Amino acid sequence: MPVNTKLARKVWNLYLRSRDAGHVEYVHKADKCENFFAGDQWRQEDLVKLRETRRPALTINKILSTVANVMGEQILNRSEITFRPKAGGSNEVADALAKVFKHISNTTQLDWKRSDLFADGIITSRGYLDVRMSFDESLQGDVVITPINPKNVLPDPDAEDADPNTWGQVITTKWLTADDIEILYSKKDAEILRGRGTSTFADSTDSIDGTRDRFGELVNTRTARFFGEHDETERNIRIIELQQRRLDKSRYFVDLATGETRPVPLSWSEDKIATAKKALGYEIITKIAPRIRWTVIADDIVLHDDWSPYESFTIIPYFPYFRRGNTIGLVQNLLSPQELLNKVSSQELHVVNSTANSGWKVKAGGLLNMSVDELEQRGAETGLVLELNELDAIDRITPNQVPQGLDRISFKAEDHIKSISGVSDSLQGQDRADVAAKAIQQKRQAGTTGFAKVFDSLTRTDFWLARRLLELVQTFYTEPRTFMITNSKGGAQDEEVKVNQFSPEGVIVNDLTLGEYEVVISSVPQRETLEDSQFDQALALRQLDVDIDDSVLIGASRLQNKTEILQDLEQKNNSEEAQRIAQLDLEQKAADVEKTKADAALALAKAGASTSQSSLSDAKAQAEGAGDDTRGNGSAALEAEVKSNLAIDKQRADEQFQREKLQLEREKLDLAKRAQAARDGKDSTAARFANARASRSKTERKEKSTA
Repeated sequence: MPVNTKLARKVWNLYLRSRDAGHVEYVHKADKCENFFAGDQWRQEDLVKLRETRRPALTINKILSTVANVMGEQILNRSEITFRPKAGGSNEVADALAKVFKHISNTTQLDWKRSDLFADGIITSRGYLDVRMSFDESLQGDVVITPINPKNVLPDPDAEDADPNTWGQVITTKWLTADDIEILYSKKDAEILRGRGTSTFADSTDSIDGTRDRFGELVNTRTARFFGEHDETERNIRIIELQQRRLDKSRYFVDLATGETRPVPLSWSEDKIATAKKALGYEIITKIAPRIRWTVIADDIVLHDDWSPYESFTIIPYFPYFRRGNTIGLVQNLLSPQELLNKVSSQELHVVNSTANSGWKVKAGGLLNMSVDELEQRGAETGLVLELNELDAIDRITPNQVPQGLDRISFKAEDHIKSISGVSDSLQGQDRADVAAKAIQQKRQAGTTGFAKVFDSLTRTDFWLARRLLELVQTFYTEPRTFMITNSKGGAQDEEVKVNQFSPEGVIVNDLTLGEYEVVISSVPQRETLEDSQFDQALALRQLDVDIDDSVLIGASRLQNKTEILQDLEQKNNSEEAQRIAQLDLEQKAADVEKTKADAALALAKAGASTSQSSLSDAKAQAEGAGDDTRGNGSAALEAEVKSNLAIDKQRADEQFQREKLQLEREKLDLAKRAQAARDGKDSTAARFANARASRSKTERKEKSTA
């Protein structure tokens, strides 16, 4: 585009306002936090002074290990994104959207980029992802997700909320070569910039590029010129990219029933708009609403200026703690305790060195075998021999004692780091050996509560990201597409998902462009951790005699060839031998049930016989009592009749008990024979099955050897 000094100056002034409204201070803070995390924790002027006085400068980097524990907690927990239909949506399309999101996540390595975003946030207090469409590899367009250096992103200085949809503008800046501009924008603009030696605007090489986050070191000559006409390989042209909300007339879909509106995508053709209008029963209205204006400048050259094809900013932020525009990370509050630990540890070492090598007092001319300078260099050597003129010509200086409590300050500094960060010994796996495992687990769970806000902010960023991807998919994924979804579950095949396809009836199946959907986020452990947990739980249930199938255990394991094992197991279960064994198992179980019933009936019969015997005894006692009464009355005939009846009843009960006992014994013996026959048949079938399998394996090995 031609030179447009007026528009370029307007963008430059917006950049200066954002830079001077707190971004420079943030860059300095972020740079210091990055240095402390990397172990560069001493100022250069302090190191020079310490070297001059021959004092040690120790670096005990506790920040790295502390922050690494928090990063590990994030890696072991991931977010699962699903969608729920709202107005005009369907469950089928919602499932298709979830699978498309999974495809985008896999192709863009979102899990790793999300971890980089989290690391930027907890170290520098800000992290950003850039989400936009790319047409480099496919003319249909693909979503690309790129982590961006937070020092190069200038959010709206007037924003009060962390949600980027509430911002009025966002600026990103970077350095390019003239060749980069020729490839990305225009050859004509690149030639104009290549021939310049100074900038149109003052303070063009500002302090934001003072810290270079690249593999190479910062080139000092950059501050002497604005454009590198003498060095084509140096990235020394500042590019400022402004995305700003402005009012403009736009067309909207409107649902007459609910009154909800949705902007008509700029990339849609009139035929597509008419199809959506007819399918959903929407009307189209025109109203003045905010739109995003996208402007890119380099000096006073406007490289791009047009309405953005997107409804939202391409920037997705992550702030661990956000308080009214103030972003807070985890590292910045650990800087002072870390400096205290380094200084106290260095001072301790200096005191110990001073105690061992305290110095000498030498009388003039008292040394014979060396000079005073040599004594200064070699005075701390082990086994040093000094030749003196007089016995008292040289004497060692009595060293100062180590101050009491100096060693305790370093322990206090470490405790400060633990208490401020919330990373205790339990979270680091450094509990004492005498602490119970259950107590360690409880302390770990309580310790992770301190990170709840940090991870909740990451979940909020996941929501913004999913909302952004939903917008891009519904706007740009309008053509028929086929996605291959890789399934990580054992035994499950990769799934092919087709969207925006016409059915034989002429209906579009899985039309992603129609309907409204809301984002649902759930936190799940990392896949490896989740699989280990599932396997341990399934194994514990099996040990508790719960009928867990073998396929469940194999599927929950992390065996590399578990898919082949499951297929082999399924073939074995469907074979005739396996079915015969299963039938014999059922017969054996039925026989065991019948045996149990017979044992219960026998026990019941014995109990009945005991009850009959007890009744006979009671009757006999009554009869004897009655006999006494009859004798008292003089009636011996009644006593004889009662005794005769009791004897007959007892004989009948004994005979009935013996018959039932004999019958139960016969049934029990018969059931035992049937169970033994079933076991013999099962063992025989299993043996035949094993022999056949061994023979088949032997044949396969022989064929492979021959081949």
